Amino acid sequence: MNLVLIPTEGSRDPVYRSDFILGEHSARHLRRVLRLYLQAWELPFLAEAAELALTELIANVVRHVPGRRGQTLIYQLPHDEGVRVEVADGSPVVPVAVKGDLMDDGGRGLILVNAVTDDWGIEKRWDGSGKTVWFECLTPPEKGGSRFRRVRRLPRP
Repeated sequence: MNLVLIPTEGSRDPVYRSDFILGEHSARHLRRVLRLYLQAWELPFLAEAAELALTELIANVVRHVPGRRGQTLIYQLPHDEGVRVEVADGSPVVPVAVKGDLMDDGGRGLILVNAVTDDWGIEKRWDGSGKTVWFECLTPPEKGGSRFRRVRRLPRP
């Protein structure tokens, strides 16, 4: 199910929400949706990093979540500060950023997310029934973003 919402002023609701079984073409579809929103919000300079990070999170669901059911949410941050993307699933297994051998086929997705986003994290559901992996790409001060917003409070793996 795809759901496009028009949030009210000050709302914390996502602007875009999808809930379906993810497959090998889902990342392409969701990248397109994300790019359209970023263009509409006049934040196209965030598209490259945000699309790459989204692709990695979708790939994790496709590869590691039984049933591949996931939910994707896209939020515009207040005051044109940037974008927040969340990918939730029903697996209690938390992804781990690993530095593997250069010849490994995978395992570096979260390292890539860390490199291209301003902030990211993993939130486990209180009942152990799944998790949400999220990231934020912020508008830089030279493009009108806040100089006071702090990111990367602590080093992450």
